[in-house]
Amino acid sequence: MNSKFGDYFVMTAKAVIEEIKHLPRAEQSRVIQFAFELARERQLSGDKLSDLAQKMTDSGNPAEVQKLREEIHRGFYGE
Repeated sequence: MNSKFGDYFVMTAKAVIEEIKHLPRAEQSRVIQFAFELARERQLSGDKLSDLAQKMTDSGNPAEVQKLREEIHRGFYGE
């Protein structure tokens, strides 16, 4: 699904994926490489992950612990 947002057209992830499926293999490979590079850039450093883990263990707030656990997961896997 595409929608107009100001001077830009916004595509949903589903629409982008459908477009990728129709690309030639070489172009699909470029998209896959880009996705891996993007994920790698989003990974957190070991020091930052350690800081988050320490905050998680020091926290007595279950909601904060869950939030930190999710942040650690995203930071480790680069999601």
